Amino acid sequence: MISGPSGTGKGAICAGLEEKANVMLSVSMTTRAPREHEVEGESYYFIDKDRFRAVIAEGGFFEYAEIYGEYYGTPKAPVLAGLSEGRDIILEIEVNGAKQAKDSVPDAILVFVLPPSLEELKRRIESRGTETPERIARRLERVKMEIGRISEYDYLIINDELPDAIDDMLAIMRAEKLRVGAGVSGIINKF
Repeated sequence: MISGPSGTGKGAICAGLEEKANVMLSVSMTTRAPREHEVEGESYYFIDKDRFRAVIAEGGFFEYAEIYGEYYGTPKAPVLAGLSEGRDIILEIEVNGAKQAKDSVPDAILVFVLPPSLEELKRRIESRGTETPERIARRLERVKMEIGRISEYDYLIINDELPDAIDDMLAIMRAEKLRVGAGVSGIINKF
């Protein structure tokens, strides 16, 4: 699971992982309107609030949250299907959702992403051109709370240069696959 404040480049890191590794990116559901470049079923599943509440009632999310008046959640079915195929699954998820999902999947690995500075974060959010000054201020205020939760994570990546951040994430994935305990029983049974 990859988390961090809005504008840290989590989505860009995930896109880079998809190009360099055999990973499946989990597609979240949201009730917010799509941004100009976003594609239904790739960026998010865009649904209305009534449908979102129905999925909650069905127990269909690993996690969900209301953020800035909109709902976001990680649907279970596609993630479970990918895991059953033996694929690495990457969830781009906010900090409260990461806690909920970690409770559901205790062996999940949590990675927190930050930009090199708060000024850079503000620049990245403003460069999107999709946020009002009030929403930018709220996002920057939320950063303090999110940074305070870093100790709940297994790894931290500073996304100063995107290729380096992608390489850092690939290194984490490789290290986790080599960790004693990750599939050891199957290896021991071969000897």
